[in-house]
Amino acid sequence: MKDEIQTIPDGNLVSLDKYLAAGVHIGTQRKMKDMLLYIYKIRPDGLSILDIGLIDKKLGEASDYIAKHPSAKVVVVCARDAGKKAADKFAEVTGANSYTTRYMPGTFTNPEYKGFREPALLIAVDPAGDKQAITEACSNNVPVLALCDTNNMTQNIDFVLPVNNKGKKSLALVFWVLAREVLLKRGKLKSADDFKVPLEEFEDISEVQPQ
Repeated sequence: MKDEIQTIPDGNLVSLDKYLAAGVHIGTQRKMKDMLLYIYKIRPDGLSILDIGLIDKKLGEASDYIAKHPSAKVVVVCARDAGKKAADKFAEVTGANSYTTRYMPGTFTNPEYKGFREPALLIAVDPAGDKQAITEACSNNVPVLALCDTNNMTQNIDFVLPVNNKGKKSLALVFWVLAREVLLKRGKLKSADDFKVPLEEFEDISEVQPQ
């Protein structure tokens, strides 16, 4: 929707039109106190609109943060169906690990469990749906980067990435940008143009989901 006209600074990671088309800025009618600083405006119908300039800035910072950790020690969790393909593709492209089916309790805390893993960084698509993984990461002092919408609580989150974490197009674009920028920061790409993985490979198009 283009009734939320915003501007973003020069050097943005993708064009404003691309952000708008993906709906990365579309929040919810519920607004948690911790997320107020990321809100650009409230529409007459009560829907919150996130600040696209801040989204762009935080995506750059998030990619820096992720790139500092060994790829094999980065774990992405996603209980939300809309983000599973994007999370899996991000993990495939960057060498991270993804859990997009049921997260088994004890994965980060029980050394006796055959699927036990010791991550250096946890990326969570939704702090509510991925609460178990976040709780276990925190118990082991593993930093947590989470995609947070306006209705999310941010306790136990070390790095808040303010985005629409419910729409398929939004999540596809977010993980596509993160994958490209992480590879750039790790020196795997010489320029953004060298990133040849199309955005469509991050998006689940099995059914149409409204923004």
